[in-house]
Amino acid sequence: MNQTNPSNEPGGDLAPTATALTPYVCPRRCAEAIDWYIGVFGAVEDGPRYVDPDGRIGHAEILIGRARLMLSDEYPDYGAVAPPTGNTTATFALQVHVPDADAAVARAAAAGAVVQRSVDEQVAGYRLGTVMDPFGIRWMISTPVRDVSEEELAAEAREFSARGAPSGPLSP
Repeated sequence: MNQTNPSNEPGGDLAPTATALTPYVCPRRCAEAIDWYIGVFGAVEDGPRYVDPDGRIGHAEILIGRARLMLSDEYPDYGAVAPPTGNTTATFALQVHVPDADAAVARAAAAGAVVQRSVDEQVAGYRLGTVMDPFGIRWMISTPVRDVSEEELAAEAREFSARGAPSGPLSP
């Protein structure tokens, strides 16, 4: 496997299963999470699952569109720990572009996700909603709906800087 970077470009020559940035997550109940991602996002499992004799998934990969996601069950001795049960906050979110954000958020909610932010149109030209899946992973689900000029984005950035972020749906 050639992982050199003769062009000195970011990413260079990558391993065949990697992208320039490949998230690796540790959801609670990894096998169930994979099935959930297949049902909600149309993910496709790509490659073999590495399953320990105790049934834990040591490594699996799925594709959501062209994006790759690597997953495993918990391995605390390696520092891989799933988010706490019942947690509604996360230190990260995965943003996924889908053909219909409204439909995907509805599927996610019907499959047990907590909708943290209903789908609405964003200044950047997307319809976007946010859910916490039943396995502790936060997803920002979006669909591009219109082109936005650089001037519109710059104006919105200035307005945001002046007003700050609005209170979120999880605020007391």
